[in-house]
Amino acid sequence: MKRVHVYYSGRVHGVGFRYTAVDCAVKLSLVGFVKNLPDQRVEVLAEGKELDLKKFLSNLEAYMSKYIQEKQISWEPASGQFSGFRIDY
Repeated sequence: MKRVHVYYSGRVHGVGFRYTAVDCAVKLSLVGFVKNLPDQRVEVLAEGKELDLKKFLSNLEAYMSKYIQEKQISWEPASGQFSGFRIDY
């Protein structure tokens, strides 16, 4: 199991980014969170099988490509601390 931690920037607030992330994650049985940050970025932290995480990122970025300008991504071992995928506030 792996963890992917991504910060997206661009016009990613107010366009349904968080709801799209939840939909994509739940379909792949991933756990973690997505949240808007005060600096206008969106933070995504997801855990699951590496192949599913890559599919999640691919799907999310395909849906939201016109809003994303940059992303910072890091891969880590999964922590197992999450039980579902949610929007954090």
